[in-house]
Amino acid sequence: MSKLLTVSHSPHIHNSDSVKKNMYGVIIALAPVFAAALWYFGVGALIVTLTSIAACALTEYLIQRFLLKTKTTLSDGSAVITALLLAFNLPSNTPVWMVVIGAAVAIGIGKMTFGGLGNNPFNPALVGRVFLLISFPVQMTTWPLPGRSRLAYFDATTGATPLTMLKDGLASGKTISEIMGDLPPSYIDLFFGYNTGGSAGEIAGIALIIGGIFMLWRKIITWHIPVAVIGTIAVFAGFLNFMNPELYVGPVFHILTGGVLIGAIFMATDYATSPMTKAGMVIYGFGIGALTILIRVWGTYPEGISFAILIMNAFTPLINKYVKPKKYGRQLFKKPDL
Repeated sequence: MSKLLTVSHSPHIHNSDSVKKNMYGVIIALAPVFAAALWYFGVGALIVTLTSIAACALTEYLIQRFLLKTKTTLSDGSAVITALLLAFNLPSNTPVWMVVIGAAVAIGIGKMTFGGLGNNPFNPALVGRVFLLISFPVQMTTWPLPGRSRLAYFDATTGATPLTMLKDGLASGKTISEIMGDLPPSYIDLFFGYNTGGSAGEIAGIALIIGGIFMLWRKIITWHIPVAVIGTIAVFAGFLNFMNPELYVGPVFHILTGGVLIGAIFMATDYATSPMTKAGMVIYGFGIGALTILIRVWGTYPEGISFAILIMNAFTPLINKYVKPKKYGRQLFKKPDL
């Protein structure tokens, strides 16, 4: 009976939220992204996604069951979210064996090595993606074109992403005006995903925004990280474009291409790897946005959001240490001298 009367210290917050509820909310938010991936990439997106889910779930089960010898936690939905985000960051023609390796790295190294959900310092899906990108750069940069080969998997029609075309064009000495004239997709195409090479889940901006709005409405995430990331990218890209519009492309292009939207909305907001305070989230988002532009503009890779998020994941403990909320009950005003 005494245990029933033991309560935690105040303040007490009554809330119906739970980790499991929020995880399944994220899965629902990813449904429009999955639908867009199926529409544009067909059977390839389906095979990659189902393989990723099966491999992530099996890896987590085997590690918990036979290595850690603890109760399995597959029902909380976190493994499925990792699987979906990994699949949505891969080309839709990624071989099954490569997806399995990425899933094993994401769950085994990115998540379970540190103790499982809530203990991982780095986003597991991005750990898996970056491992595959470094290990298999050719396969990871061969992008099927949307709508061209919905029923194809191995023989899908491929092409360069807008970011790759931009990087290659600048390297060959072309101006932004010349490059933009050669690019097939317009900003409308980029927003809806038409004629745009890329990973299965990153090309349809409208689907990602719908998912983000749903998570904001359900209060699964707050606006601070997505707005800080996208806003920083817009400011930095806009400034560079203003300084030299023939060398630096404008902010809309940066926001609608690559993984900015899926990274800012779904991966940078990961509970375990992002700061706890609102001020910390803004600092964290600013760092991601700034690093993304630095990598895209002056780095070797045409894309930079994955590396930027992982780098700022490493800074999250430091941000949490130095950006703290005011203590509960702290005196806000100095007492007047009597």
